[in-house]
Amino acid sequence: MSPSPRKPRKPKVLPTLGWREWLSLPELGIQRIRAKVDTGARTSALYATHVRVIDRNGMEYARFRLHYGLKGNREFQMAEAQLMEFRTVRSSSGESEERPVIRTRICVGGRCWRTEITLTSRRMMEFPMLLGRNSIARRFLVNPGASYCNAPETPVS
Repeated sequence: MSPSPRKPRKPKVLPTLGWREWLSLPELGIQRIRAKVDTGARTSALYATHVRVIDRNGMEYARFRLHYGLKGNREFQMAEAQLMEFRTVRSSSGESEERPVIRTRICVGGRCWRTEITLTSRRMMEFPMLLGRNSIARRFLVNPGASYCNAPETPVS
């Protein structure tokens, strides 16, 4: 008896992100934050200042001031997350910076997952968060001509 022929696999249909999106960071207490989707950046980055490493039960945590909201009218709150490591990151301008790396849950378009995020000052940047390719690989397609493909669940203020 000959083996049965394999059924062709249907390609996985991935949801689409625009070049900018609303997302949430529930473990950090952020319900809505604007992010620039950047497939040229390997790791995601979050606008954080006043970063301190603290010890809790023998584990290192980063305590930091997280900034969000529109440029020129930013809000901030204190947040904590387990510190994964410090990593050297080269910016688009070619400068290297040693950044703390945290791992936290991120939600966009009805999907949530854990991802690594570096903490850095994004004071001069329009978006308080950059969503890098490692965070979205195999989860989303990116349409650079679209914006906010995944509307926030709460009204925009």
